[in-house]
Amino acid sequence: QEHEKPPAVTNGELRINGKGKKLRKPRTIYSSLQLQALNQRFQQTQYLALPERAELAAQLGLTQTQVKIWFQNKRSKYKKIMKQG
Repeated sequence: QEHEKPPAVTNGELRINGKGKKLRKPRTIYSSLQLQALNQRFQQTQYLALPERAELAAQLGLTQTQVKIWFQNKRSKYKKIMKQG
């Protein structure tokens, strides 16, 4: 009879049967109010200083990382659109 071992977590990776599967957080779903505020702020400035990011995150009930990544993705999309004309 085979004894099932609990999955091992190594370096932020979940390993089941020796196969590494990275643990990923579910995709963030932003509310329309959050998106509106983020887009408004992006129109003012494409880059946020740390205190600005912390303040915006607190206002919107998001983490600083979520705000940072949203801005990174938005800049990337914006540059892509500008490149196309």
